[in-house]
Amino acid sequence: MRSQLPKVLHPLGGKPLLGHVLDTAFALEPDRVLVVIGHGAEAIRAHFPDPRIHWVVQPEQLGTGHAVRLALPEIGEQDDVLVMYGDIPCVPHEALHQLLSALDEHSLVLQSMRLGEPKGYGRILRSDAGQPLAIIEEKDASAAQRALTEVNTGFLAAQCSALTRWLEVIEPQNAQGEYYLTDCLGLAVAEQSSVAVLCAEDSQVFFGINDRLQLAAMERFYQAGLAKQLLQAGVTLLDPERLDIRGRLSAASDVTVDVNVVFEGDVVLEAGVRIGPNCVIRNAHIGANTVVQAHCVIEEAVVGANASIGPFARLRPGAWLADETHVGNFVEIKNSTIAKGSKVNHLSYIGDAELGEKVNVGAGTITCNYDGAHKHRTVIGDHAFIGSNTALVAPVEVGADATIGAGSTITRAAPEGKLTLSRASQKTFDAWVRPKKQNRES
Repeated sequence: MRSQLPKVLHPLGGKPLLGHVLDTAFALEPDRVLVVIGHGAEAIRAHFPDPRIHWVVQPEQLGTGHAVRLALPEIGEQDDVLVMYGDIPCVPHEALHQLLSALDEHSLVLQSMRLGEPKGYGRILRSDAGQPLAIIEEKDASAAQRALTEVNTGFLAAQCSALTRWLEVIEPQNAQGEYYLTDCLGLAVAEQSSVAVLCAEDSQVFFGINDRLQLAAMERFYQAGLAKQLLQAGVTLLDPERLDIRGRLSAASDVTVDVNVVFEGDVVLEAGVRIGPNCVIRNAHIGANTVVQAHCVIEEAVVGANASIGPFARLRPGAWLADETHVGNFVEIKNSTIAKGSKVNHLSYIGDAELGEKVNVGAGTITCNYDGAHKHRTVIGDHAFIGSNTALVAPVEVGADATIGAGSTITRAAPEGKLTLSRASQKTFDAWVRPKKQNRES
């Protein structure tokens, strides 16, 4: 990966590669999950504090067989073992159920796939009758063997006692000088154990990631799968190829999502929500029939039903907007509650504030919530009208039905039902002449 970050911590859909693999492993409801780590072990451990994970350190990277052999003492002899890989993140747990189920009839079960261009993969060797015989790694294969298109994915299932027996006799007699887990197939065949190789219908889910090019390709494959699920659930995606979900998106029917929208963390979109192009929505809940127009950023915020947001609006953490609220262009709201029907439509900043119902906030209004050391709150009562270019210096309260004249700086409580303003007196100087530049003759 040419990175200081361990490969399995690189993100796919906003989650580390290993996180996807662990989710799949836990979905199988195993008795125990063991993760063999080597390079970057401490960083990987720190990223996954889940107590269900049992860590096994491989101090020297001596091959897959060596890695599995280190883990086997942690497993009961009669237990079934499934081997997975931290850099193959998109395998559905249903496919792995099939591997485990096949152990009812076989001592060893492996997963294969067919590739038109199998370069880099170990080839499955079969008899003339189609029985699996062995796996040959590409660097050890002959030209005829390299021409085979059925390849090993690395996934296998076997009883712990059988794996232990085979791994104890494996030798690193190959071009890599490593202990190959794949040698177990040949050993099982030699002792006449029953083996099976299941060939995958969808090879792409078994693709591993070894560089950033492959990671980018897998990202698009992963996103395409998420887009397909949304479309099948009744969501309209104006271009399914221009959508990124980096977390978990729950979208009800008749939601519409325009192009280049990024969802991060946990996002809920209720029925009929419309998201305009080029928005970023992170850890947010958006109510039914709300419209989020183009170029909005919504983070750790809640928006009610039938609201209108944007364009070019930013809802920061702690923003809570009730039903039928309006937040317009170049408005920023942080740690504030906006009650039903209130409007902040133009070029305003509302921070650490509480707005009642049907408040109208004029363009250019700001709540001055920070004194350089502490944050203070602004409270605005129901039906208040805040004139344009007003500065509300917190802590301050504006009463219900109050009107604040445009251009005011409010530092004390404004009583309900009254007009409050603070302006310097306007003057006109009749004798004043605007300066002019002198003309220069050429």
